[in-house]
Amino acid sequence: MLSKYHWWRDAVIYQVYVRSFLDSTGDGVGDLAGVRAGLPYLKKLGVDGIWLSPFYPSPQHDHGYDVADYCGVDPLFGDLAEFDLLMAAAHRLGIKVLLDIVPNHCSSEHPWFREALDGEPGSPARARFHFADGRGPDGGEPPNNWHAMFGGPAWTRVADGQWYLHMFTPEQPDWNWRTPEVAAEFDRVLRFWLDRGVDGFRIDVAAGLYKHPALPDSDDPEADARTRDSVNPLAWNQPEVHEVWRRWRATCEEYTARDGRERLLVGEVSVPTAREHALYVRPDELHQAFFFDLLGAPWDADAFRKVISEAMQDIAGTGSTVTWVLNNHDQVRTVTRYGEPAPEGSGLGAARARAAALLMLALPGAAYIYQGEELGLPEVVDLPDDVLTDPIFRRTGSRARIRDGCRVPLPWSGQASPFGFTSGVDGVKPWLPQPEYFAEYATDRALADTRSFWHLYRDGLQLRAALPQLGEGTLHWLDTAPGVLAFTRGDGLVCAVNFGTAPTPAPVSGTPLLSSGPCPAGVLPGATAAWWLTDL
Repeated sequence: MLSKYHWWRDAVIYQVYVRSFLDSTGDGVGDLAGVRAGLPYLKKLGVDGIWLSPFYPSPQHDHGYDVADYCGVDPLFGDLAEFDLLMAAAHRLGIKVLLDIVPNHCSSEHPWFREALDGEPGSPARARFHFADGRGPDGGEPPNNWHAMFGGPAWTRVADGQWYLHMFTPEQPDWNWRTPEVAAEFDRVLRFWLDRGVDGFRIDVAAGLYKHPALPDSDDPEADARTRDSVNPLAWNQPEVHEVWRRWRATCEEYTARDGRERLLVGEVSVPTAREHALYVRPDELHQAFFFDLLGAPWDADAFRKVISEAMQDIAGTGSTVTWVLNNHDQVRTVTRYGEPAPEGSGLGAARARAAALLMLALPGAAYIYQGEELGLPEVVDLPDDVLTDPIFRRTGSRARIRDGCRVPLPWSGQASPFGFTSGVDGVKPWLPQPEYFAEYATDRALADTRSFWHLYRDGLQLRAALPQLGEGTLHWLDTAPGVLAFTRGDGLVCAVNFGTAPTPAPVSGTPLLSSGPCPAGVLPGATAAWWLTDL
């Protein structure tokens, strides 16, 4: 029987970057068995579900986002039997499991792409991708001027002179969703994993599947590829993409009708405005889509209020709920983003990150936590060039947008690397080096210190689950002093954040129910957030 409660509407999901979570085999790379071993830790933290980064067979040119087989497990991470054990263990603990699916592009080693390379121009095998003749007298120029998101041109030439499109790297050819065979193949993939019991999918590059059919030149190709989340209007957000999500939603509803267990579709949707974002979460499309504007907002009360208000108006107005996020595997961690560049992450950046966490957990809708966020991990900014693996660095030679710094393996215990992440037997080291200062952030130390980030997140999640004022619903802004943001949730819960550095009078009297730092009654210190229960 179908439950009237939609679990996903106010769920808190923990993003597991599998290769950096916990290594069970001693090879220096995290794996599915390591995730299974870490489930009790996540249960204790209080999350509702996990999102697993890609673990499919892959040459790992982009750490699994170049998929060679959508229905398998790379031996680096385990096998299907281990996946089934992980699913069963998570469900026993009441933890939902979402998989990361990558429908915009595959690996250049995918069998269909190898078949396309062996095929002739105009063949059905090539129609599954974007192959085109080049420009110029000998076809030696790319078919258009598009730039790849990870640097360089978006086209690579093959032996017979044609070119193929890749909006990220040459090892990640883009699928041609105008070929029906592609849609049918992904129908098969979804059903394969739904039949194994998954609770839903996080969809990579959800706005990018369809390209303009004529593949015309861009007016400003460099701007289109300037940032990871920029938008090329010719290769992004084409209207036909919405039919894909209606089709996938119908598949999920079919499975839900069988057993009453709702399956979730949450999209990585990078579009310019909250209003365009809202089109992806209409009742018959995606259940949710990540709202990145909060992640991208500067530490400023007016900026935060603006993006929150727009999301509540445009996205929640569709009947969906906003999906809030402050960190993920593609972005600089909040402790560093909000503060001084000191790698230890102490001081202002840490205080602001703690305050932002309480703010996010008080907002209506769902929230996603990236692994290590609950430990207060800073960005590792001093990785040497010779250990960097991000294809952005390989493509551009620049460190400006690299993502390795937020992907360094988690510290679990001890005073020196590998900090319990891997066994360290035979000199095996984590796939990215952990700095010495990670000892201060190890989970065993965090759990023992009631003042740690971990306890702040755990307490916030417990209250969020226990208090009817939190979770899904509305908020109402309160009048405050400049630099302070405050709102009410439900019947008498107030959340306030001081974005300044000087103390200010609290918007309500009394001792806070929970605060991100020391917060005496009647005062809201700088870079602090607090929750109160009040009669307002």
